[in-house]
Amino acid sequence: MKKSTVFSLVTILLLIPATLYLGTHLKGRWFYLTCTLVILEIMVPFFLAFESRRPQARELVTLAVMCALSVASRVVIPLPAFKPMTAIIMLTGIALGPEAGFMTGAMGAFASNFFFSQGPWTPWQMMAYGFGGFLAGTLFHRKKRPSPVVLAVFGFAAIQFLIGPMLDCCTIFTTGSRLSWKFALTVFTAGVPYNFKHALACAVTMLLLSRPLLGKLDRLITKYGMMDAGREERHG
Repeated sequence: MKKSTVFSLVTILLLIPATLYLGTHLKGRWFYLTCTLVILEIMVPFFLAFESRRPQARELVTLAVMCALSVASRVVIPLPAFKPMTAIIMLTGIALGPEAGFMTGAMGAFASNFFFSQGPWTPWQMMAYGFGGFLAGTLFHRKKRPSPVVLAVFGFAAIQFLIGPMLDCCTIFTTGSRLSWKFALTVFTAGVPYNFKHALACAVTMLLLSRPLLGKLDRLITKYGMMDAGREERHG
């Protein structure tokens, strides 16, 4: 397993959850410090992914464009909860790798909240959206591109049963006077309808955009020789 992948797993499963938990015990506008720490933490595995070669400027530009697209997809859709942002993040992870997917999700959540307002929920959203990009990249990057139906089912299930509950954890840890299974169950149950709309938006976006968007990203990778090591391993 690559060093960047190992560090990504440690970051996602241990370092960032510990940062979020400790951040809830700080006073004042602690979420700004927590967001900064999360950004720094996600940058390390991303740069480790480029350890064996120099990243090309066009790769970083493509990643920045996907991040901007994820922000725009959340901002311009007027329907509450029905946002295609997570699907864009997942597709970035599939095309460019799990580390790129995690960074796109985390930075997309942070940047889009300048439109929706920053708050204690921001670092939790960075974690949840980033995890969605990382999971999709881990499962589908360097493999034969799955069909839109498969990606739609994956996106729906991932949000309904993983990413949605991760977002609900923000309410559990930041609003409850004390932690209890009863309170957690109440929050998770109340979040099911919202998570369903979120998951449905992801599934619809996957059905409509996964094939053309992945096709364009693959052509960029092929034409400009980006992510050569990843492509050789996937097609070798």
